[in-house]
Amino acid sequence: MSHDLFGIHAAALELRSQRMGLIASNIANAATPGYKARDIDFTAALRSTQRGMRPDDAAETAALYRVPVMPSLDGNTVELQNEQLAFSENAVGYSTTLEFIRGRVDTVTRALKGE
Repeated sequence: MSHDLFGIHAAALELRSQRMGLIASNIANAATPGYKARDIDFTAALRSTQRGMRPDDAAETAALYRVPVMPSLDGNTVELQNEQLAFSENAVGYSTTLEFIRGRVDTVTRALKGE
């Protein structure tokens, strides 16, 4: 039911949430020697959900290690500015998707009330 009601947006919200957690982990480990930054190829993960894959599985298969522009001597691949930018962009996408879902819920609620 929720898939029909929200379409692609339900999976998008779940994937954006998982991506946000992964990017936050990268930021939190910016000073951890040897830490390898990861991200989710959001477009690839979303396509996988459209082919029937669960969002959790799609996120895992679309997870990639970041290739740093300037590798650090301690093996850490987190580039804080890039992570912060990715986090901000993802947060905007998350908010937009959430607003769409809220609008859909409001529309359905009004329809059920006969408004």
